[in-house]
Amino acid sequence: MYPRPFDYTAPTTLEQASADVAAHPGAKVLAGGMSLIPMMKLRVLSPPTIVDIGKIAGLGSITEEAGRVEMGALVRHYQLAGNQLLVHRATALSEAAAWVGDVQVRNRGTLCGSLAHADTSADEPAALLALGGTMVAHSTRGMRTIPAADFFVDAFTTALAEDEILTGASIPLGVTGEGSAYCKVGRRGGHDGFAVAGVAAWVRLEHGEIVDARVALTGVSTRPLLADGIRAALVGSDGGPEAVRTAAARAEEGVVFIADLYGSEDYKAHLARYLAVQALEGALSRARRAALS
Repeated sequence: MYPRPFDYTAPTTLEQASADVAAHPGAKVLAGGMSLIPMMKLRVLSPPTIVDIGKIAGLGSITEEAGRVEMGALVRHYQLAGNQLLVHRATALSEAAAWVGDVQVRNRGTLCGSLAHADTSADEPAALLALGGTMVAHSTRGMRTIPAADFFVDAFTTALAEDEILTGASIPLGVTGEGSAYCKVGRRGGHDGFAVAGVAAWVRLEHGEIVDARVALTGVSTRPLLADGIRAALVGSDGGPEAVRTAAARAEEGVVFIADLYGSEDYKAHLARYLAVQALEGALSRARRAALS
């Protein structure tokens, strides 16, 4: 099937892109197109105008600035997966990016496209939540930042205003005693495909004790979200096997699990508990190594 007719603009500056979005109500922004184009071809979505930001310089880089990693709107999944700064100091995000879709999607799709699309089973939103990320939105009114914890509202719904463009995302770099990990069960088995369930974990250790933690779930509810019950059980513990199992058992607290073609509510809850153990063990192992470096 072919998409319905639409107008197309290809601005070369962010200011012009914002003006184009503001001038055309209902316009959609095109970056990688891995979600937008299939929806248009199926006519699930028929925007009157497409604003292609692919020609705007400076949006395709990953940079370190003031203890944070800044990622532009055109940064591809494969860039995140292979970036050594992320691999070693924000591992949950590099792991999540490495398991997005297939090779073609990873080579063309973008982090910010995935975040703005807000699929209920996407990998990278959970990593951004666990790592304490921040989104950067731009419009004709200027720029604003949105904490990841406030960004995801519901299925395919974010805190972005209709005239805003998601121009980047940033995360704080892990320091001594911090570690993170991402684990998932994919729809095609193993890590392949959208997540039936996925868990991203981040922990901070001081003197052998967990002083802070964030654990995020994806694929199990109407949006990616933080598992506050797990955090509450972890903080103050030694992060040993029993502490991790006890914390993971609280994955269901405050979470409304949903059934789909890939699993019942009970199955999703089981996966959340199981994957929480795996992700926490990975994050704690990295945190302990970081504490010794």
